[in-house]
Amino acid sequence: MRKPMRKQLGSLLLASAVTLVSAPLLAADTPAVIKAVGTWGNLTNYSKHEGPFWNTLINEASGGSIIGDIKPQTELGLKGFEIMRLVKNGVFDFAFGLPGYVAAENAIFEGADLSSLTQDIETERKVAEAYFPTMAENFESIYNAKLLMLYPFPSQTLWCNGAVAGIQDLEGKKIRVYSTSLGDFVEGAGGVSVTVPFAEVIPALEKGVVDCAITGTMSAYKANWQQVATHAYTLRVGWGLAFGAMNMDKWNSLSDNQKSILETEIAALNERMWTETATEDEVAIACITGGECSIGEKGSMTLVEPSDADQQALQDIANNHVLAKWAARCGEECAANWNKTVGPLLGLEAK
Repeated sequence: MRKPMRKQLGSLLLASAVTLVSAPLLAADTPAVIKAVGTWGNLTNYSKHEGPFWNTLINEASGGSIIGDIKPQTELGLKGFEIMRLVKNGVFDFAFGLPGYVAAENAIFEGADLSSLTQDIETERKVAEAYFPTMAENFESIYNAKLLMLYPFPSQTLWCNGAVAGIQDLEGKKIRVYSTSLGDFVEGAGGVSVTVPFAEVIPALEKGVVDCAITGTMSAYKANWQQVATHAYTLRVGWGLAFGAMNMDKWNSLSDNQKSILETEIAALNERMWTETATEDEVAIACITGGECSIGEKGSMTLVEPSDADQQALQDIANNHVLAKWAARCGEECAANWNKTVGPLLGLEAK
């Protein structure tokens, strides 16, 4: 009897040892389900990047260790300002969104995409990278979220239902904006800023609620603004910089391996989005103004390109109105931080 008992005891001890050794591996491999919310479902960033990343790519890249489930805010019936509050409360694990919509909580979120300050996408990327640590710190302290990426929409320009020949013609016009910084530009140009949700811009232009509206080039084309607006005034007044952020409690619940996979794949996603956005302005403007268009029907808007005088006026508004008003809104410490991180890249100082 002793030998069988010894054999049985040995087997039990071996099984226990295997269990102890395997337990951490099994825990690390437990699939993590990420419930995410994206931006606008009809636009390129969601249809080509945000949606496929969470619904397909991350599952494949992680070997099933990370399972994503994302829907755009338009399908969920959400407004931009609600997104990060829902992430903070754990309703969503991850969100894509625009800092301009969360700036009501703290003006510091505007600092990487202040209206009119950067005129090319290469400079905008340098600004985003320089300001990333500031954004990350405040996403964590205000929203209990880990900032994982900053990426652009196409450049933000003006679309008007009526003739516009230059920046001087914006005076007195009611212009749709979606952020305080864009409102500062409009007021600096002598216009009246009006906040209108993206989905309501077409009827607002039709009914004269607004004379012009600001959005990205491809966003305007995809949303068919060319059906109601007559003039595409391509003065670049912003970039629609966007973020990707995860609830910090969710992030901390992931294994080191899952975190590593996410960071690697999100970095690659970020690179793809910057690269594609750099090409979209030219395509969208051609399509919306009757040029060569391989992505859909041509529009017939009148193209109005900014003159040298317009660019000079824009810089005056940026320096003396947009930056100054933001600095006052954000405070002395916030402005000092911007002057150390972004200011040297642009040769500007927030006072």
